[in-house]
Amino acid sequence: MYNIKKLVIPYNEIMMEDYLSFRKMITPIIIKVLFWIGVAVSVISGLVMIGGSFGRYGGGATTFLMGLFTIILGPVAVRIYCEIIILFFRINDTLTEIREALAKKK
Repeated sequence: MYNIKKLVIPYNEIMMEDYLSFRKMITPIIIKVLFWIGVAVSVISGLVMIGGSFGRYGGGATTFLMGLFTIILGPVAVRIYCEIIILFFRINDTLTEIREALAKKK
């Protein structure tokens, strides 16, 4: 009889092998975390600018509007930047799928 445990490779071992051989990229996960950090920094800096505009040495309406634009456009800019970076990894994944499909045809 065959030992099924020897025939079936655990899923965790396959994933670890993919990471160690650089077939599976971990950077897209890190980029998603950095996106949320960038959004938080944009919103907090915008709020600080708005709060500073009311102070004694504040910039008045200009600083208030810059803070408002930072809150609105900051996360959009961070999102665009992260999407551009992730695009390279998606291209890599697609090329890997094409290579595997061509290897199966042979």
